Amino acid sequence: MAKYSVGTIVPAVDEEPSSVFTAGLRMQKFEGAAIPMFPSHDGLKYAVGNPHDFSGRPLRIFAPEVRSFVSRLSEQLMADQDARKWADVVSFAWWCRKANIERLASVYDDGILRLGRGVAFHITPNNIPVNFAFSWIFSLLAGNANLVRLPDFAFPQLVIILRHVKNLLAEKPYRELAAMNIFLTYGREEQITLDLSAMADVRIIWGGDATIRTIRTSPLPPRAIDIGFSDRYSFSILGAGRVLALGKSDFPRLIAGFFNDTYLMDQNACSSPRLVIWHGGSGEAVEAQERFWNALGQEVVSRYELAPISAVDKFTQVCRDAIELEFLNGFHHFDNRIFRLQLRAVFPGIEKRRGNCGYFYEYITDNLDDLAPIINNKYQTLTYFGVSKELFTSFILRNRITGIDRIVPVGSAMDIGLIWDGYDLIRSFSRVCNVC
Repeated sequence: MAKYSVGTIVPAVDEEPSSVFTAGLRMQKFEGAAIPMFPSHDGLKYAVGNPHDFSGRPLRIFAPEVRSFVSRLSEQLMADQDARKWADVVSFAWWCRKANIERLASVYDDGILRLGRGVAFHITPNNIPVNFAFSWIFSLLAGNANLVRLPDFAFPQLVIILRHVKNLLAEKPYRELAAMNIFLTYGREEQITLDLSAMADVRIIWGGDATIRTIRTSPLPPRAIDIGFSDRYSFSILGAGRVLALGKSDFPRLIAGFFNDTYLMDQNACSSPRLVIWHGGSGEAVEAQERFWNALGQEVVSRYELAPISAVDKFTQVCRDAIELEFLNGFHHFDNRIFRLQLRAVFPGIEKRRGNCGYFYEYITDNLDDLAPIINNKYQTLTYFGVSKELFTSFILRNRITGIDRIVPVGSAMDIGLIWDGYDLIRSFSRVCNVC
């Protein structure tokens, strides 16, 4: 397993004579009361931040020092040649740029006094390298102190971001923020999760349904809240007529956008489409499919390297689908890079069919109401091209759809923001102090 190389990873705090243990947590006496400090575990390691100095006291949302820090982080990442090699790091840095942060701050400038809830404990996924950074920044902008559990594997993107975070937090203007943020790692020790959860005012869990259920067996303090970002399913709707009508200058942009939505994260992101709906008559849809997938195949050949294990996994999945799927109507492929399974009907439970690395299910319809019976609260993002927003709005309202939290143009699936999975993250991660 790769090791973190950002600064010094130190063990958990040694017990001091003035502290006592209560319910597995270190408690430090403070003006006659006991406040929770860090648990002592050999398996708990700190990548960035000093647990001796940790402060869980919140700031106001979009505090000036936080805005300054985030925009400085953006500048440093954009100037780093190593960072610029990674599209997901560049996207993170671009999101953090000063103009965007100031714009977002103005959206929440409503005269209401909002502060962070206190300590946010983040449990981030192992398969999305930059997810930890977005989760942390969202919570930091909401005014929270943060305990961020890093992925098990030290991705290059993660190491680059943490290096800049560590260096910035060492600067004098950000000393207060340095005391509010800890990036840590540990293995499968349930007791550490129990102890860190007991410190949290908000627990933010990114992971599969089973992971979230397991983490939630670790209780939170009475006023703390849980926000889980679980397994979700996303799909795309392409207007066949518009795809065919696109000129030579615009068509490559559609292909590049779809590639970014799917292949950049090997379809591991919850917002990456796995089902492609072709909206239109069968004749024009077949013609549009041929144009679209041939062009995508050329894009994939030039930009994507398929790992051998992924090729094996895809072949295994297509064999399983051929045996199990009642509504399978055909199979097409562009060498190992694109697998397409044609469906003659969509069916409840299709969201459980999970291919990766260029594995798509396809269905042709001229009536979007065909989709209504299959859409449940597991559906997160719908990307679209060549279909009007008004059509989606009426479809959702008419069918009283229980799922779909995002509807964005093709190419925007990975554009994470402060509204995610149906949550307003700033308002969810903060509390209102009602001043009358």
